[in-house]
Amino acid sequence: MDSFEGRAWLDWWANSSTLLDSVEVAVVITTSGAEWDAHGFLTSNKDEDREGFAFFCDLDPVFMLRFEDESTVAVTVHPTDEHRRFTLTE
Repeated sequence: MDSFEGRAWLDWWANSSTLLDSVEVAVVITTSGAEWDAHGFLTSNKDEDREGFAFFCDLDPVFMLRFEDESTVAVTVHPTDEHRRFTLTE
């Protein structure tokens, strides 16, 4: 089983050249074969960060999950806990 635990960003793109929002998150991703499980939380406690994240989740929950090495993967965000925590699906 492979895993990743660390810092990443959820980026919300309007189109291929316009980034509308980016929020720093802490994520835990575990894989087993082709299956994976991912969950995390916003690193910021600011209401405006949570509110912006909630707005984009409600608009379209598809974000690009960006890692520190700039690699990305498209994910669907499933918020919980008043948009402070979430699970991810690919």
